[in-house]
Amino acid sequence: MKKIFSLMLVFAALVANAQQNPVQPVYITDSVDYDTDDPAVWVNKNDLSKSLIVGTDKNVDGGLYVFNLQGKIVNTVKGLKRPNNVDIEYGLMLNGKSTDIAVAAERFTHKLRVFSLLEMKPIDNGGIEIFKGETGEEFRDLMGISLYKNKKGQIYAIAGRKNGPTGGTYLWQYLLEDDGTGNVKGTLVRKFGKYSGIKEIEAIAVDDCLGYIYYSDEGVGVRKYYADPAKGNKELALFATEGFTEDHEGISIYQLNKRKGYILVSDQGANKFHVFSREGSWGNKHKHKHLKTIEVAAQESDGSETVAVALNETFKFGLFVTMSNDRTFHLYRWEDIAGEELKKIKK
Repeated sequence: MKKIFSLMLVFAALVANAQQNPVQPVYITDSVDYDTDDPAVWVNKNDLSKSLIVGTDKNVDGGLYVFNLQGKIVNTVKGLKRPNNVDIEYGLMLNGKSTDIAVAAERFTHKLRVFSLLEMKPIDNGGIEIFKGETGEEFRDLMGISLYKNKKGQIYAIAGRKNGPTGGTYLWQYLLEDDGTGNVKGTLVRKFGKYSGIKEIEAIAVDDCLGYIYYSDEGVGVRKYYADPAKGNKELALFATEGFTEDHEGISIYQLNKRKGYILVSDQGANKFHVFSREGSWGNKHKHKHLKTIEVAAQESDGSETVAVALNETFKFGLFVTMSNDRTFHLYRWEDIAGEELKKIKK
């Protein structure tokens, strides 16, 4: 009996140890100069194995770094004034040509910076000034940025900031389009979004397929709205309100199919990600059940991105990439993140 009891203790210890071991990345990128913050993934539709990761280097003399799928630097944009977040969208029409774009939030100039892919050529006439007319402290200091492409092919930028009003107009949404010269202009189309006033709103993610915006109200939880301005400014959900150690940070979405999948939210202080149902739960598409918590090797992770595409032999089921506070980004296989709990077949 003692022997059996001892074996049970050993087994329990092994299980506990396994649960405490963080998931390890396949690759860690080359280091940036100052401070990594947020990644975005450009999927090369002509050759998936040549897809790229664009990441921010957050500093007054920061920039954007472009990495290959092995984490090696292949291009840079230097001299940006504290670029916080970056996002990527496909097929903006400029001079009659379909152009993939990377958009960064440049905090200290209060501008969106737009670059063409693959060249990382600026196509914004020096930047799109936003939050015009705001006079509150840090009300114009750009933080988060996410892009939304609707069914008509129109592309919008949704921007967050360091501080803002609590009355429901924290986020501003801009239509991006050709200014007539082949550069990008932004037109304000709405102001929306509740804010608790506790910390700030930085992490924003858009589900193009389902048409939803998610953002982290850092001291409270994740808020959900329609991405289409015509559908109004009603808050659809507030979830991820429990179990977080400190800030709610980076949000990324893994799509199993058009409707199903997972929403991953960074628990920055715990080096963990909490996973929620993308399609909803209990028969309600706006009730997002907590499914799993994952500890990762990345430290104090802020921004993250997930791609549900077989990119190469290493990332057969997709890629999860997140920043780490040692000036790098970590690249994970989706199956390592998912584990047995989240393994499902795409249909």
